[in-house]
Formats: sequence, C-alpha cells, structure tokens
Amino acid sequence: MTAVENQPSTGAGEPAPAKGRRPLGRPMLYTAYGQDMALLNTGAKKVAVAVLLVVGLLLPFVLEDDLLRLLATGAVLAIGAIGLNLVTGYAGQVSLGHAFFLGIGAYTAAVVSGDPEDDQLYGLGITFLPVWLIAGGLAAAAVGFVVAPLASRLRGLYLAIVTLGLVFLGTHVWNEWDAVTGGIGVGRPAADPVLFGVDLSRRTEVFSADQQLYLLMTALLVVFALLGRNIARSAIGRSFAAVRDRDIAAEVTGVDVRKVKRRAFVISGFYAGCAGALLYSITGYLDPSSFGLLVSVQFVAMVLIGGVSTISGSIMGAFFIALLPRLTRELPEYLPFLSSSATETPNVFQVETLLYGLLIVAFLLLEPRGLFGLWVRIRNYWKAWPFSY
Repeated sequence: MTAVENQPSTGAGEPAPAKGRRPLGRPMLYTAYGQDMALLNTGAKKVAVAVLLVVGLLLPFVLEDDLLRLLATGAVLAIGAIGLNLVTGYAGQVSLGHAFFLGIGAYTAAVVSGDPEDDQLYGLGITFLPVWLIAGGLAAAAVGFVVAPLASRLRGLYLAIVTLGLVFLGTHVWNEWDAVTGGIGVGRPAADPVLFGVDLSRRTEVFSADQQLYLLMTALLVVFALLGRNIARSAIGRSFAAVRDRDIAAEVTGVDVRKVKRRAFVISGFYAGCAGALLYSITGYLDPSSFGLLVSVQFVAMVLIGGVSTISGSIMGAFFIALLPRLTRELPEYLPFLSSSATETPNVFQVETLLYGLLIVAFLLLEPRGLFGLWVRIRNYWKAWPFSY
C-alpha cells in the first residue's frame, strides 16, 4: 500500500489530514487540541495581528511626538489595566487600591535608579531599565502578598473598602516619607529609561525621545499582554474563574481558594508595580499627589469600558482613557462656556472626571462587555453575513 492508502479516510473517499493540519476548505475545523488552544487559531487573527504590528511600527514615522507620547502612556496604562483585570475580572476580587500598587512600583524604581550622591533622596544609581522595572514589580507584588490574607477573608463591598483604604494609607506615606518621595509640592525625578547605555528619554541621531519611548512601551505591552493571556488560559486562570464564579464550589472540588486569591493579588501587584515604574519614566517626575483615588477610578474605568475578563478589552479601555483628555481639551472650541483653565468653572477637567462616571454607568447598563463586546458583535455580524444567525 502507498502512504496515502495507509491514512484513515474521512468517509468521502479522501484521506484524513495529518495530525495538526486542517482539511482543505475547512479553516474552522480543528483536528488537534493544540489548534483550538492556539493564541492565533484562525487565519483572520493572524492577518489582524500582522496588520497591527505593521501599523504600530509605522506610527512613529507618521505621528507627531506629542501624540506618540500619549500612545506610549496608553501602552503603559494598558499594562496596569491588565493587572487589575486579572484580579478583578478573572479572579473576581474587587480592588480599588490599584493606585497604591502603582505608587510602590514607581517609587521603588525611582529609588533604584536615583542618584546615590543626593543627600536629600534615597538612590542606588542603577539606571539599567530591566533592573528597576523588575524591582518595582517585585516590590508591589510583595505588598500584594501581604495584603492577600485580608482578601481571603473578605469579598465584594467589604474587600473593595479595604483596598480603598490602601489608597489613603499610601497617600499618607507618600506625603510624609520625604527621603523617598521628595515631599509635598517637591517630588523627585522618576526612574531613567536607560537600556544598554542609551538613555531613551533623550534624542538620538536616529529617533526622537518620544519615538524611542513609544517603541519601548509598545514592545513591553506586547510582552505583558502575551503573559497575561497565557495566565488566563492556564490552570492558574481557570482557578481564578472557578473562585470568581462560585468560590464554595471551587473549594469543594479541591481548589485552594486562599492560595488562588493570594496569587491573584501578587500577579496584579506585579503588573501595577511595573506600570507605575514605566508610567513616570515617561514624564520624568514623581509627586506624592500622583497616586490618589482618581487614579484607581481611572483604572476601574479602563477595565469596565474596555471589557471585564478580557486582555484585549483592557488594552482598548486603557487607550480610550488615555486619549480621552486629548479629546476633552478640544471641547472649548465647540462649547464656549467651558474653560481650559482649572481655576474657572465649568472647565474641561471637571468634564473629564464627569465622563469617567457617565461612561462606566453607560457601559454597565448598555454593553456590560465593554468595547470588546462591541467588537465581538461587529465581528459576529460579518461572520454570519448575509444571515442573521
């Protein structure tokens, strides 16, 4: 017999495809679990990712520097939003203390990267980006590990109140610990984004500072997004979902609920710490007032507007919130009664804060799955077109 004759038949007189290969003309038919579990399990996803990568690489040569800096900020916010979505969306642990973990990461990175000869501020003088980035993430993760036992005993509104208390605790620490933060109204320099001897916050012969920061933050977002997506698809992610949906049933089936909650806060803290370290390396400056309650509300808005329990939704929501101030700054041209000055009322900053609340309520009522849910609707419509099902 030939090799073709030895292959099993599909029932139509044709040999079955080799394991791991899809039959010709059946792009959605999976013949192995690996195909179904792949991140890019369809041709459309592969094409979409390729297009996004090409567009992302071309943007630095098309857009102005101020918009590139805004997109770099959006990429860092997306990293923090993914961390919050892992603990709140996937694990079901409501956290309003994300700003606290961002502050820990930001100040840890600033201390590691700071000038050791400065008599007023702590500094170790290690400016290599991977060192202070990992240090910021690990410091926030360690605090998450300490906070986690409280989470294992509380849930819902009680847990939200406890994590909210962390924000006020952090505000007090940042205001009083002058050797680390610089004090109220003074602040301190943020971590320097130095990679292999190149300070990415300074212009080079080839790229501007904003182009370099955009490319760096986008690359890091891809890494953290892939890591988060794989966490969600792993046994860890499935245990998160089990605790979120019914923690008592999960415990009966052998899931260590306390361990799962602790792990969720540690992972979320690591993401938040890294995001805090990166966020203020873009601006170059840290102030104790940078980590208030509004920052936590902004991250909650990113998750709810983008889509709970989705990595893609976290990214969508983060970029939406990052670009929102840019849009509100244009409102005075069309609404003359709005002022662009914070000392006058009403002003664009008040409108911006108001929009956070309105958008959260609107998405919860009209589209609970957020922007990602809207995308799924559009995608399913065109997949089924011209049929309605």
